[in-house]
Amino acid sequence: MKASVLLAAAAVSSLFALGASAEEYQGVLQFHSSASRAGVRAEAVVASHSADPYREGASADVAPALPTLAKRSDTRAEAVAAARAGNLYADGADAGVPQAFTSTLDRSTVRAQARATAAHSVTEGTL
Repeated sequence: MKASVLLAAAAVSSLFALGASAEEYQGVLQFHSSASRAGVRAEAVVASHSADPYREGASADVAPALPTLAKRSDTRAEAVAAARAGNLYADGADAGVPQAFTSTLDRSTVRAQARATAAHSVTEGTL
């Protein structure tokens, strides 16, 4: 029994082996080019001296400078003024200088209003 199973497995595997065949060797392919040897060599020299388009970050080159209508001296003056203005991105930079508070009331009037408000809140029980 064991021999018949082994023989059947060998027969099936031989059928698969006959069905799976490799490609036949066709020989060396002949390539016919219309370019001359000197022309191909000249193209190779140009390609070797130019930038590699397939390198890492090839499309991340620096963009060319755009033409500007502003004068160099005007731009420099603006930059100096901005540098002297301080850090515009610091915390509270846009708050400006705090203005001194000036009241139109005199000190005794404000004190009297504060006492009246305190006395009123004590009598009402909110304090």
